[in-house]
Amino acid sequence: MTTPTAEPGPPAEPIVRPALHRWLWYAFGGALPARHRGWVLHDTTTPTWWLRHVVRMLVQLAIPIALLLAFLPAGWGLRLACAGGGLALALFYSVAYMPEAVENRVVKAGYPAGTATRVRDRASLVRQQGESDRKRAANARRAARYRDRMER
Repeated sequence: MTTPTAEPGPPAEPIVRPALHRWLWYAFGGALPARHRGWVLHDTTTPTWWLRHVVRMLVQLAIPIALLLAFLPAGWGLRLACAGGGLALALFYSVAYMPEAVENRVVKAGYPAGTATRVRDRASLVRQQGESDRKRAANARRAARYRDRMER
């Protein structure tokens, strides 16, 4: 078994979650103060980083969708169709450029470009190695039970 060169451990910086108004600013693309650097890295590298990105995109779209629904001079069917089409198109582009958008957030927090991808890749490698070890141990237990039965 090979061990990764740098295993994830406790973060080098504390994870300080921003207040709601700062998170909204962050969701709309703004930079957070330096004390939230660790949280930005956590936000962009946690296993649910892609879901967090989609939630930020939906928050960004909430205002335009609400304005469209409120002020488009048409029936509700057309309003909803326009809102749904815009939402689908925005989701498509948001997901297509998700890694780049997330890296941009990490760079705004003061990390070098590519940091989030490296951290996610390292964590994935550690998870895969743990899963391999777990499966290897389960196979060894199964083989031992089989040998015990054959010896009886």
